[in-house]
Amino acid sequence: MRTIPQLPIAVKRALVKLGKDIRDARLRRRITMQLMAERAFISRVTLNKVEKGDPAVSLGIYATVLFVLGLTPRLYDLADANYDNTGRMLEEENLPKRIRYSKKESEK
Repeated sequence: MRTIPQLPIAVKRALVKLGKDIRDARLRRRITMQLMAERAFISRVTLNKVEKGDPAVSLGIYATVLFVLGLTPRLYDLADANYDNTGRMLEEENLPKRIRYSKKESEK
């Protein structure tokens, strides 16, 4: 059995929420566990782990399950720079306060 390193509580909560949201989306679409597992090419046991937010399940399986539900477009924005406020603020801190041209460049 593979051991999983201790995860931060926020990560555990996010995975549990993701699993619950996946389960809710499956139920709203009235897709059985068996059919969902078949469409995602996984076992029902693995689907059950996904729906519980198990961190041992690969990201690829989560992505495939989201694909079956028609929710793949959300993956494109997962780490998109447009939503990375912290990264953008840190990047802006490194921008120069002003730009100076050398005399050679200003003569052009």
